[in-house]
Amino acid sequence: MTEIGFYYNAPDKLNYACRLVRKAVNARGLRVVVVGDAHMLDVVDAALWQLSPVDFVAHCRSDAPAHVVARSPVVLSVEGADAASLPHREMLVNLGLEVPAGFERYERMIDIVSDETQDRQVGRSRWRHYADRGYTIQPHDFAKSS
Repeated sequence: MTEIGFYYNAPDKLNYACRLVRKAVNARGLRVVVVGDAHMLDVVDAALWQLSPVDFVAHCRSDAPAHVVARSPVVLSVEGADAASLPHREMLVNLGLEVPAGFERYERMIDIVSDETQDRQVGRSRWRHYADRGYTIQPHDFAKSS
C-alpha cells in the first residue's frame, strides 16, 4: 500500500517541493513524479533550473518523448493526467488541488499543502479521501516545526 506523507501549513510549498525533489533524487537516488497545475509546474521547472550545478536535478515534462521521460529522474505531470501511466513508481509529489489519478501505484506519495485558506480546505478533502480508503497518513505540520 502506498505510504502517504501529508505536509501541511507550508509557508512556501514550491520551495519545499524543490528541496524535497532535490534530496530524493540526489541523496536517495529516487525517481520522482511531480503533479500540479500547469502554472505551478512552470514555476517548479524554472526553480529546478536555478539550482547550482552541483545540485542540478534533471527533469522533463510528461509530454516529452517517451525515451526522455523514461530516463529522466524527475517528471513534471499536469494535474488530471494519469500519473500511473508514467514509468516511475517510487515517489509522487502532489502540488495540485486534486487527488492524483493513479497515486496508489506509487511506493510513496508526498502531498504538500500551503498555509493558504483555499489550499488547506482542499487539502483536508484529500486527507479524508486517503483516510476513508484505509491509507495510513504520516502528518507533518510546518507550523509546529517553526
